[in-house]
Amino acid sequence: MNYTWDWGVLLNPTGVGSEVYWQWLAKGFGWLLVIGTVGWLIALIIGTVLGIMRTLPNTNPVNKVARFIGTAYVSFFRNVPLLIQLFFWFYVMPMWLPDSIQKWWLQDLNPNTSAVISASIGLGLFTAARIIEQVRTGIESLPKGQANASYALGFKTSQVYRYVLLPQAFRVILPPLSSEMTNCYKNASVASLVGVAELISQTKTISEYTQNTIEVYAFATLIYLVFNLLIIFLMTKLEQRLRIKGQIDGGLA
Repeated sequence: MNYTWDWGVLLNPTGVGSEVYWQWLAKGFGWLLVIGTVGWLIALIIGTVLGIMRTLPNTNPVNKVARFIGTAYVSFFRNVPLLIQLFFWFYVMPMWLPDSIQKWWLQDLNPNTSAVISASIGLGLFTAARIIEQVRTGIESLPKGQANASYALGFKTSQVYRYVLLPQAFRVILPPLSSEMTNCYKNASVASLVGVAELISQTKTISEYTQNTIEVYAFATLIYLVFNLLIIFLMTKLEQRLRIKGQIDGGLA
């Protein structure tokens, strides 16, 4: 195997100004953070709202429609691959915009910016379908007597969810939410397929320029590993702080 090892490859100059390769990798990681964070916020908001809609009491036509919308969303977005959804938002959706907005999107907006927006939306909507199910499961895992008692005390449905159900449900589903957050950042790598210079894209570029494939991908792997372990550590600490004794950890109330 005729391979020249160079673990200092990221310190080598790129030939573009005074930049070195680790700066390219850092920029890629920055775009990954942007896409992953925006996508996660979109997913958390939509997932929470539609997750609530899926658990509304089936007592009137409005609630039935809300439950149907939540179910339809999950059925669609969970069964269409993320890559197809990403291509739709990047290539197809702009064609459906009004002419003035379409011109701004295609001609005036920086191509990398439009790609980042498309990737964030696609990732957020895809991840939301999974969070909807987690929110639904968390709410339905709570004793039904809590909601019934709240209604008996005169609470409105919005108050029951805001003050009684959601604070407990989010404590219950915090571990799977933590896993979903790390998945969101890892799935942000698909943005490289629509031209975003995020971490994987930059890693591939550096690898092609330097031919030090093993070292470059090893560094990228290390970045993903350390970052995701940090998220898991912080979310575990949050879980321990918000834990409901006697309900989650088996301790005494």
